[in-house]
Amino acid sequence: MEKLRIVFMGTPEFAVGILDTIIKNNHTVVGVITAADKPAGRGQKLKYSAVKEYALANNLRLLQPTNLKEESFLEELKSLNANLQIVVAFRMLPKVVWEMPELGTFNLHASLLPNYRGAAPINWAIINGETKTGVTTFFIDDKIDTGAMILSSEIEIDPNENAGHLHDRLMHLGSKTVISTLELIEKGNVTTTIQKDASDIKPAFKLNKENCKIDWTKSAVEINNLIRGLSPYPAAWCVFLDKNEEWNVKIYDAKIVLEEHDLATGNMICTKKEMKIAVEKGFIQVLSLQFPGKKKMTTPEFLNGISFSPEAKVY
Repeated sequence: MEKLRIVFMGTPEFAVGILDTIIKNNHTVVGVITAADKPAGRGQKLKYSAVKEYALANNLRLLQPTNLKEESFLEELKSLNANLQIVVAFRMLPKVVWEMPELGTFNLHASLLPNYRGAAPINWAIINGETKTGVTTFFIDDKIDTGAMILSSEIEIDPNENAGHLHDRLMHLGSKTVISTLELIEKGNVTTTIQKDASDIKPAFKLNKENCKIDWTKSAVEINNLIRGLSPYPAAWCVFLDKNEEWNVKIYDAKIVLEEHDLATGNMICTKKEMKIAVEKGFIQVLSLQFPGKKKMTTPEFLNGISFSPEAKVY
C-alpha cells in the first residue's frame, strides 16, 4: 500500500470541507495551494480565501502563486515531494503541474459528469429543475472537467431546496467520495471510466448579471427555480418600477401561488405583509428580498417601512 503525500488545491468554503475531512482521516497533506489574497469590500482590505484561513489555523504549508507556470513556484511545488494532488474548486492547471505527481492529480466536481462541467454546477442543477445531482472524482486532463472518472455519488434535490443548502449537502457527500477515492488510489485499485461526449450535455456557465436576472415571462416554476438556484449567492434580481423610480432588487426566497388572474405579467400586489408578482397562470410570492443599500429582509419586515402604488411592477 502506497503512503500518500498530498498537495491540496482549492479556494472557497466548499474546498475547506473536503480538506478538513482529508486531515481528519489522517492523510498526510504536505502542502496547500490557494488563490492570492484579493482586495474586497469598501475598504479594499486584502481578503484571505476560506482555504487559506483553514491552512493557517491548522499550520499547513501554504503556497499562493499568481502564475502557476512560474519557475520558482514549480520548484517549490516539486520540493514538497507529493505523490498525489487533489483539486477542489480551484482553477485550470497547466500540464506541467497536473502531471507532476507520480499518482496523478484528481479533481472533485460538484455534478454528475459529464453534465454541468464548468464554474457553477450546483446553481445550474437547480436552475434547470433537476431532481438529482451529485459529485464526481476524475483525473485531470488538459480540458475543463473532461478527465477519466474515478467515482461518482448521487443525491436527490429537494423541490424547495436552495443552492446554499445543496452546497452543504454536496460538500458532505464530496468529502466521503474523496476519502473513498483516496482508499482506491492507496491500494492501487483505481479503475476509471472515460467520459462520453454527447450533444445534450448540459453546461454550468459562469454566473453573471445577465443570467441572474429574472425573466418574468417565463413559467412560475422556471422563475422559482432561478431564485432557488441563485440563493443565497449571488441572488436572482430584477427591477422594481413605481412612480417613475427604479430599484435593482435581489430576491432570495419565493413560492409559487397557482391562481387565475387577469393582471399583466410583472404587476405587483402588495398588502402590509405580502408581495405577489403576476406571472403566467399565477403569482410568485416574494418571501425575502434586498433593496439597494438595505440588508436582506423578510417581506413583512420590508413592507413595514415602505408601500407601493397599485401601478407598481417589476421587469
